Amino acid sequence: MWTLDELLDRVSAALAAEYPGAPNGRVRDVPDRRAVRWYATTGLVDRPSAMRGRTALYERRHLLQLVAVKRLQAQGRTLAGVQAELAGADDTTLAALARVPEDLLDPGDAPSPQPVRPRFWAEPVAAPAPRTGEPAVALHGVALGGGAVVLVPGTPTATDVADIAAAAQPLLDLLAARGLLTNEREPS
Repeated sequence: MWTLDELLDRVSAALAAEYPGAPNGRVRDVPDRRAVRWYATTGLVDRPSAMRGRTALYERRHLLQLVAVKRLQAQGRTLAGVQAELAGADDTTLAALARVPEDLLDPGDAPSPQPVRPRFWAEPVAAPAPRTGEPAVALHGVALGGGAVVLVPGTPTATDVADIAAAAQPLLDLLAARGLLTNEREPS
């Protein structure tokens, strides 16, 4: 487990290679302490795993989440889009997106304190199992813009996402006309 400063050092080291930075210059290349706390408050990143006194402790999953967020932002995605894509993502998905070197994932010699409470919010979102006895299907969010997200079963491809966004344009126009979409500008 790492303190927030130790976590941010690892995020910086992980992004040192093959990271072009944000395309618009409005987003920090590496999140600061305040951004990490805000990400945790909004659910973009899991809350700290444990506390040692007043010091929050973070672990491997937090590192994967933060690096994945920055890599997706570097592709021009908004935080709303990133949040929709990462909602319910498991560690394997996060690792594929983040591409963090293995040596940075090593927790070190510090003993891991027990989590404060179970991490039920980290479980993937699944549709109710049909009465036929088939297994439940994981749902994935497709960001449509303006804060609108559509949930689809399975994992959509890039082509699927583009087709869904095009088909949803009349719905987005209606939501915008009624003032039901959020402002696209978000803090970094």
